[in-house]
Amino acid sequence: MKLTSCLERALGDVYLLKGNDCPFLLRDLLASEQLADVFGQAVMNVLRVFIGSPHGLNLRNVLWHGFASPQEIPAKYCAMLLFLTAGLGQLLETYLLQTKGVLVHRPYVIFIGLEELDAFPDLNSEILSMAEELVKLSSFVLKIMLPFWNAALTAFKQSRYADSVILLLPQLEAGLRLLFTTTNKCPNRLLTAESSALYTTFDEMLAKHLDNEEVNQLPVVLEEPAMDFLWDFLNHQEGPRIRDRLSHGEINLETFPREIANQIVGFAITILCRFSDEAMYSLKEHMLIKPLMNCASCYQSRFHPISRLKKQVLECMKSMHLWPELATVPEEQEQRIKGLEGNAEANTLILMISEIISQLQHYMPQNCCSLDDPINSVLTERLLAELCDTRICTLYSPRPVLEVVVVLRRISAQCHQVSQQVIAGAALRHTQWLRKALRSRQRHNYRRMLNSIKFLSPVLRLILLLITLELVSVHSVCKKNPFDYQQYLKFLKSVLQYTENLVTYTSPDKNKWDETMELTKKTLIKIKKISDRKLMLMHLAT
Repeated sequence: MKLTSCLERALGDVYLLKGNDCPFLLRDLLASEQLADVFGQAVMNVLRVFIGSPHGLNLRNVLWHGFASPQEIPAKYCAMLLFLTAGLGQLLETYLLQTKGVLVHRPYVIFIGLEELDAFPDLNSEILSMAEELVKLSSFVLKIMLPFWNAALTAFKQSRYADSVILLLPQLEAGLRLLFTTTNKCPNRLLTAESSALYTTFDEMLAKHLDNEEVNQLPVVLEEPAMDFLWDFLNHQEGPRIRDRLSHGEINLETFPREIANQIVGFAITILCRFSDEAMYSLKEHMLIKPLMNCASCYQSRFHPISRLKKQVLECMKSMHLWPELATVPEEQEQRIKGLEGNAEANTLILMISEIISQLQHYMPQNCCSLDDPINSVLTERLLAELCDTRICTLYSPRPVLEVVVVLRRISAQCHQVSQQVIAGAALRHTQWLRKALRSRQRHNYRRMLNSIKFLSPVLRLILLLITLELVSVHSVCKKNPFDYQQYLKFLKSVLQYTENLVTYTSPDKNKWDETMELTKKTLIKIKKISDRKLMLMHLAT
């Protein structure tokens, strides 16, 4: 399995000597003219027989999808692939000498934000010993696959984390395939790995519907937290996509993170527990296993677009939290700047924001609003964090939900960019002010910036609150008829347009602060109108 993964990556690098976009599928890569030109068609035909076609041995897919037991793959096949790989190296060396070419290896994928993957506690030797006992007793494990499970746990103990995950993922797939075929009453699909039939793989098992359009029953058995975990680690585009990246050779196996292996092994242990005999109850309730089971039962998606939006909102709010600390001009020096008009307009906008907040109070947690100071008591990081803690179903989100979330994410991203620009711009201008490096017009513009911050801060926080309240009720969008849905999308896109214009107007090369005020006024009027007519999702949810 490691060999086919590394070989695919290397062949992709060779392909890029002659082509631009490397094919994603191994079978397309092996069938390419580019590789035939380098290695010869006869060599590529042999490779296709071994690893590149469902009509051949198809070793790569049979192994990576967990169809083959240890004794079913003869050692001579592995020896043949090793010799073939060495031969490919010799042929490539000759080709590069002839063409004076240089082979450039693509960089590996580097995982960032590993703390986001932290779902299960660190696995110690005692837990791993208990896992070895569970493997022997759990109905989830196909007995002919026991050597693979034991080897995976041994690899983890020996700090060979890539090996552990490479061995474990196909076994999770094989065990889930047994559950899938049992719950969906299609036992004929259990051993399907033939050229004439559709493979039963993770992709099909995690889907909402079967190929005959009936509802997949596996999610009912696994339950939502386990499905969310599998989607997070295997499928979501913004997740680690462990299986894809390992099988396509995109990860450096020598530096594979323990953190990821810990999560995969931890999840596997909980699945072994859940599908074991009732006589194993004492083991399931063991003080070492119980925390794992608790973590598994309350897992929430981290990489679904809904989850990413929550993260974006909170990160933007953290940025906004820095605004009160922005350096300003001392009051006595402000008097030296001519044209301090704008305070009245800013106060008008702040009053409009307060009115909108009072309308939204019914859809927020109680006791979060002070009548004396509605803006600073409501538009807080604490309130957004509380709202973002609300569990929102992410599994099989309907298309309208995803479309709304896409627009909300874009709005949030624009708000964050505005915040960063204001922070950077205010710091630069203040430094220039202290150094007396601002010309008359620049001083006047700086004062307008400071005046604009007074209303931009609450209006951006209001938009973040609206995003979060709409997100909490996002599934209500399915209640809207097609016309109302399009009108709602139109409203969201108008808010998006406003935030995009803000990014432009607050950029260092524009500094259009007067236009910002006028634009904000129009947008607040629009938001209040929609709120008055109760056309938002939060209104439908109540």
